[in-house]
Amino acid sequence: INPKAERHSEKKDINSSEESFNLIPTPNVKRTRDIKPWECRACGKVLMHHSSFNRHMTSHTTPKSCEYQEYEEKPYKCKECGKAFKHRQSRHTHEKIHSGEKPYDCKKCGKAFKLRQSIQRHERIHTGEKPYECKRCGKAFRYYHNFQKHERTHTGEKPYRCKHCDKALSSLRYCRIHEITHTGEKPYKCKQCGKAFSCPSYFIKHERIHSGLKPYEYKQCGKAFSCASYIRRHERTHTGEKPYECKKCGKAFSCSSSFRKHERTHTGEKLYECKQCGKAFSNSRSFQSHERRHSGEKPYTGKNCDKAFACPNSCQKHERTHSGQKPYVCKEYEKVFSSLTKFQRHMMKHMGYGPYKCKDCGKVFDCPNYFHCHERTHSGEKPYKCKECDKAFSFPCCHQIYERSHTGESPYECKQCGKAFTYLKKSCECKECGKAFIYSSDVQRHMIFIPNR
Repeated sequence: INPKAERHSEKKDINSSEESFNLIPTPNVKRTRDIKPWECRACGKVLMHHSSFNRHMTSHTTPKSCEYQEYEEKPYKCKECGKAFKHRQSRHTHEKIHSGEKPYDCKKCGKAFKLRQSIQRHERIHTGEKPYECKRCGKAFRYYHNFQKHERTHTGEKPYRCKHCDKALSSLRYCRIHEITHTGEKPYKCKQCGKAFSCPSYFIKHERIHSGLKPYEYKQCGKAFSCASYIRRHERTHTGEKPYECKKCGKAFSCSSSFRKHERTHTGEKLYECKQCGKAFSNSRSFQSHERRHSGEKPYTGKNCDKAFACPNSCQKHERTHSGQKPYVCKEYEKVFSSLTKFQRHMMKHMGYGPYKCKDCGKVFDCPNYFHCHERTHSGEKPYKCKECDKAFSFPCCHQIYERSHTGESPYECKQCGKAFTYLKKSCECKECGKAFIYSSDVQRHMIFIPNR
């Protein structure tokens, strides 16, 4: 082998990757042809050999499908859990999870890390450094993987495919999480309440519910958060930035999860299906709240009365019944609301719009449940069947009341005489059709279901 040719080849590789990697100047290290320390700008990893540098570079520059990464050769196995790795160094890094070794401490907050590059990334939270800037829109990012994901919002690139349904996703992490919706695997289990999670980040967030830990503080207002993504989202409430825009209707969002949820209102896609009852949901939060109805889990507790809730929003709403706080104000009618959903519905009523539009009569709705109920007035669909006699109903409340005629259940008891009833008296009447209801809110709900009104 000609040494000159080898050095020339080496130089060519250096120039071709100069955007992603830095040669570290080390005057005390004796330079040889094979030993040259290189630092990856993407993840901060230092590599001493040129061959290792080239191999590591492909892990950032070569897009691979989720399925390929699952089955490619991984000869190095962890003795503790059997997890396999492509490189010996990766296995060594992983083994620190079992040993608990964290040699790198943050000087500002004392948080410890297993890897040098992890503490370097963490320190950017304190310094505010965002070294990765998008050339298209000028937005800067603290981490390279977030920068890569953002670039794909411009290009529309989705290089990772689900091996079960062939769905394309923009990041390997999203691909992994999506695949678990098919397998149902939940390897991360909470020691305090036994709840299991499919994704480690969800597990870490959940643990902070028990501990109350909020390590991320926003400097401008001092508000603390349990998750780094929450602080970025909160920052936009100060700046007013809404970087996620719907291509179909032009509506903009400050949060990517809200944007994805909104997109599904157009497509009708429901990714999350309950295994117990078959009900499908368009977003993970609604799905998780629904699952707690089956399990009976209520991890959120009120500060004033210790009442427990399955959903954090329900807990916040309940706390306002103690404080009397009504933070949502309609400027046009000077009406105040304790709940965001009630405020949004009020605004949509006098502004005349909503994300759910009926194809038959053009009526719009702000709530998907009301929209689906209204659709049944056109289709005549009756999905709720009585187990005893197969009688069908359009609405779950009617179905529930009818079933009591078979079971004999009478849940409503008069406090004065003790007489029990299967349903409450219908004292509120609709002026349009004369139909009677128990509550005035039921009349209002009924009015919006009437077609062509």
